[in-house]
Amino acid sequence: MAPKYLAMCATAALLASAACGKKDEKKNAPPPPTAVSVVTARTTDAVYYDQYPATVVALKTVELRSQVTGFVTALLFKEGDVVPAGKALYEIDKRQYEAAYQQALANLRSAQASAQNAQVNQSRYQRLLQQDAVARQLAENAVTNASTASAQVASAQAAVAIARTNLGFATIRAPFTGRIGISQVRLGAQVAAGTTLLNILSSEDPIAVDFAVNEKDIQRFIALQNKKGAVGDSTLRFVLPGGQAYDQPGTIQTIDRGVDAQTGTITVRVQFANPKRQLKDGLSGVLKVLNTQSGNRLVIPNKAIVEQMGENFVYVAQGDSAKQRKVQLGPRLRDDIVILSGIKDGDKVVTEGVQKLRDGGKIQVSQPGAPVAAPAGPTAGGPGK
Repeated sequence: MAPKYLAMCATAALLASAACGKKDEKKNAPPPPTAVSVVTARTTDAVYYDQYPATVVALKTVELRSQVTGFVTALLFKEGDVVPAGKALYEIDKRQYEAAYQQALANLRSAQASAQNAQVNQSRYQRLLQQDAVARQLAENAVTNASTASAQVASAQAAVAIARTNLGFATIRAPFTGRIGISQVRLGAQVAAGTTLLNILSSEDPIAVDFAVNEKDIQRFIALQNKKGAVGDSTLRFVLPGGQAYDQPGTIQTIDRGVDAQTGTITVRVQFANPKRQLKDGLSGVLKVLNTQSGNRLVIPNKAIVEQMGENFVYVAQGDSAKQRKVQLGPRLRDDIVILSGIKDGDKVVTEGVQKLRDGGKIQVSQPGAPVAAPAGPTAGGPGK
């Protein structure tokens, strides 16, 4: 029994040794290549914009208030309409102002008559004085009376002007062409001079859009302001609240006088034509400014980017391995992204399978858009099972 037992032990030892050898061989074998897809980095015409929250503002806005006290006797407009400059909008009860004007005219006529009589007396006394037919004091009094009467005429004329102005104030007119809002007072309401708000009038065409920019960008916008825009210029565009692009180009009208010390920003005003009255005062939207780096730029799919510790990388296929490259990103263009530095035109950039890669790792390249093949290995039911 002993020889057989020894033989069996030897056979088992040999089998165990063979199994261990296979395990060591598998352990030391290199990992299979990672299946990936690649695309070629290309230089293309990349047009992109910087975006700023913006607000539509009327270039002219006025709060309509009465300059005289009284009751509203007429509303002479339709709310929400565009009214021309000079159009009568409201009338305040003008009877007392009409009466005051007529009284001022009567006072003026009386003063003019007195002045005329004083002038005649002055002339008469001057002739009598030359003939020594009257005392000098009487002649001098006539001169004084004529001067006083002339001053009273001037005073009466000023009173007429004031009364005429107050009468004119009883009719409130549009100071410029614009759209009038909903009236804040109704027929018969009492208004106080300089206090009661009647309505708001604002211009619409042209109209402006205000937005804030960082103080570091002031020189950029000064240059844009000095640039002569051509027809169809797309440097400045406005996007409506629903996401629709406004179809008119803009030009920089004004850069505010100073920087806000609290926010470090400055307000820039862009003017737009508004023939269809699409833009309304107070509307919010987005102002898009053409980026100065727009042009021929290197572009790759956005999914090729790998972020690690706040830095961005891509994998570039070189032969049968992938090399990691640090890149500087530009703006995103839908599914693509601009690469400012780190790779060059023609590089084969890995777009699928990047999560499994490491720098210098072996790769197996599939056609772009094709399903990524599984790495080669034991099949089900084979020896590896």
